[in-house]
Amino acid sequence: MMRLTVAILAVAAMPLLSACAQQAPTAVDPAAPGFLEGLWHGFIFPVAWVLSLFMDNVAIYAVPNDGGWYDFGYFLGIVVFGVGARKSTIVYRERRR
Repeated sequence: MMRLTVAILAVAAMPLLSACAQQAPTAVDPAAPGFLEGLWHGFIFPVAWVLSLFMDNVAIYAVPNDGGWYDFGYFLGIVVFGVGARKSTIVYRERRR
């Protein structure tokens, strides 16, 4: 019972401690990639990921970027226009006895 309590407290403390983290003001560049670049990077994610395995100068995420808008574009690029946009079909098979 004591271990469970400690585990619950540790898990509850993680979001509280992470809320204290902040980004250095010098890390944000006004000319950093924004929404459209994030959209493009999300769209080309599969290719960039494979290339990043073999090339040191290729990354799958731009750092520094302008924050939330870049992340939103990246998310849309992956989910809506990239790998997440594949049409999936569900096949149901009936059992015969």
